[in-house]
Amino acid sequence: MPLTWPAPRRGILTDRAIKRAHRTGELAITPFEPGLVRPAAISLRLGRQAFALESTGTVDIADRSTYPELRPKELDAEGRLRVEPGEVVLAPTLEKIGLSEKLAGLVDGTSDYARLGISVVLCGQVSPGFGNETGAVLTLEIVNHLRHPVLLHPGTRICNLMLFASTGSEQPYGTMPNNYSSDHNVAPSRLADHVGRN
Repeated sequence: MPLTWPAPRRGILTDRAIKRAHRTGELAITPFEPGLVRPAAISLRLGRQAFALESTGTVDIADRSTYPELRPKELDAEGRLRVEPGEVVLAPTLEKIGLSEKLAGLVDGTSDYARLGISVVLCGQVSPGFGNETGAVLTLEIVNHLRHPVLLHPGTRICNLMLFASTGSEQPYGTMPNNYSSDHNVAPSRLADHVGRN
């Protein structure tokens, strides 16, 4: 009879597998709060830093000088982040993330925020090897679709990170040029590094 090998682990990590990945170091989350582990994801919290995107004219993606300015947003006297109608805010997760080369992730907002007219979007994919060296924040793009301001509370759950097991990537994300894999704070777009002039 021919020798058989176990099939490689694949698919979405459920709560047990997420906790196991954290114990073994495949998944690094700092700080780690076990109560944020969900049936098939782990929730992440809103950090205290935030920036409004302010443009002054046409944005040419190949020309960094036309990019919107990142204007720091101060928290109010009660520690809340005010997001104006139609405003686009970049804010980091409270947690720093590190994925092994055999894990990938997808980040999305939660139904609770969507039902209030608030989009919490990341450019979806978190690549294998993201933050694997020192951990990195995920930068969220928050948009208020209401006609009145919204007050957000740093330190509260704001998005979910779904994790997927794979057979491993040949080139981890952190080795790619102009990546965000070591960001400990919100960083501006690096798209001009890929498509045009500095």
